[in-house]
Amino acid sequence: MSGIRTGGNGRSGAPGNGNGNSSSTGSGTGTGTGTGTGGHRALVWRGLPERPGAAVLVLHGGQEHSLARPGPVNLAGLRMAGFVHALRRETEGAGVAVGTVRYRHRGWNGERADAAKDAIAALDDLAEELGPVPTVLVGHSMGGRAALRVAGHPVVTGVVALAPWCPAEDPCEQLADRDVLMLHGDLDRVTSPAGTRAFAARGRAAGARVCGYTVLGTGHTLMRRINDWHRATARLSAGLLGLRDLPPEAATAFALPSHSTAALDLPLPRYPRTAPPAERPSRPLPTDA
Repeated sequence: MSGIRTGGNGRSGAPGNGNGNSSSTGSGTGTGTGTGTGGHRALVWRGLPERPGAAVLVLHGGQEHSLARPGPVNLAGLRMAGFVHALRRETEGAGVAVGTVRYRHRGWNGERADAAKDAIAALDDLAEELGPVPTVLVGHSMGGRAALRVAGHPVVTGVVALAPWCPAEDPCEQLADRDVLMLHGDLDRVTSPAGTRAFAARGRAAGARVCGYTVLGTGHTLMRRINDWHRATARLSAGLLGLRDLPPEAATAFALPSHSTAALDLPLPRYPRTAPPAERPSRPLPTDA
């Protein structure tokens, strides 16, 4: 494989102008200074190459209901720091911008869907700064729900959902023509593994290419087999961007017909520290779920 994918929807993967925002140019890791509606900046860059040709956005978990603002010590956000590090390491030198979504509120808050609104704002800012670069969303728990909800955004080509919160009433039509990888621990008692599998089947029926993994022996916090969670997420995200081959089982799952319910409960293999080098291009949620 040789180059960043544009996805199956025909969107351009041309690099952006590399300007970013004033505090995150080059290979910096600072947060942006721009602000969105109401003075809130949803997009925070964690790694921004000079001329990005693709992007990954990471969305952390939250609560079912809370209008409180996330504090400076945010366990759900800190949980994703290792994922950001793994993603940056995996995509180093490949022209991939890595960012996180900063929420205005801790909760989803029913029909308000606040986390999804912030995700849309971050994607709009990303598209304005970088252009229509192919973008993968990585979301945990409530962040997984938000990532799946906003996958219809024009720049999104794929989603990696980690122990996502998937209510039966959530829509799937926005996933059409997207690549979706869903990972859930079999010991999760916060969000439902069965709910994830049901959502994955509905997503495939709606036109998404879907592969589902069960991370055996793990629960909702992702702490057990944490290295497998980190490495799998980074390498699968790179695969969705075309920087490395997807695992054979994922490629096979993506090729299955829309009515198939196969390959939605595959055991996630152990991910060793070393891997073949990636090809480089020229039920209700508790607090801080």
